[in-house]
Amino acid sequence: MQRKQWATFAVVIMVLAAFATAETTRKEMHFKVGRKASVSITNAYGPISVKAGPGKQVVVTATSYSGKVEIDQNKRRNRVTVFSHLLEGADGDTGRVDYEVVVPADASVTLHSTTGPLHVEKIHGDVILEGSNASVDVRDVSSGHVHVKTLNGPVTLSNVSDGHVEITSVSGDVALTAVNGSLIHVNSGSGKILYDGNFGDAGDYSLTSHSGDIEAIAPAYASIDVIARSVQGRVDNDFTLQPEHTSFVARSGSAFAGTMGEAASSVKLLSFSGKIHLKKR
Repeated sequence: MQRKQWATFAVVIMVLAAFATAETTRKEMHFKVGRKASVSITNAYGPISVKAGPGKQVVVTATSYSGKVEIDQNKRRNRVTVFSHLLEGADGDTGRVDYEVVVPADASVTLHSTTGPLHVEKIHGDVILEGSNASVDVRDVSSGHVHVKTLNGPVTLSNVSDGHVEITSVSGDVALTAVNGSLIHVNSGSGKILYDGNFGDAGDYSLTSHSGDIEAIAPAYASIDVIARSVQGRVDNDFTLQPEHTSFVARSGSAFAGTMGEAASSVKLLSFSGKIHLKKR
């Protein structure tokens, strides 16, 4: 009797495994493109990972896990669009699709996802990333615009050079490591902002949070013109600055302003109630 039960159990497991395998579908799409192609991926549920590859070809590998979602695609001239089309009854599990994308290094990429995560690395074109709860990770990119919009997903940028970076988050934490460029603007409602870099490239750096803390770490040789102010939070500074006239009164512990070195870059650290710390590495 016990052997019969085990045999029945084994058959059930095999049927379930076969069903699960049948529901998993892997689709690979290839698109020939020219210089500076535009690639857009929209995915309601699931991760999107984009990396640079050789040649002038876009390769999109999409893995779905149910029959509740279809993968639509089109190519118009030098623009490639792929998106997840949810069918009736699809949810976060049945509507999930995992995207792995390889693009030419000079391509521009636009990614949309509700839950993410979103990952981009080693490209030189513009990057636009939008998501609700999606975590965002951008690394080893250069010479392009990086625009990120999230509600509460964490945002991480590392090794971004010669960039034009704009990040907006309602409550997500934002961490920038070795990020520099002509314009670096970060705005978060309640999330923490961490900058760890050198404020290089004679740029315009603005880190703003309504209630989140801001920590900016820079080397002793940083060349900056800095303003830091929190209306209700504490403000600390590890550097010796040359004082400078401002439109507000500089008060120890709540606001300061000054220059260091040749003041090549403009730095603004602003919060309403969060703490601010300009920290020496």
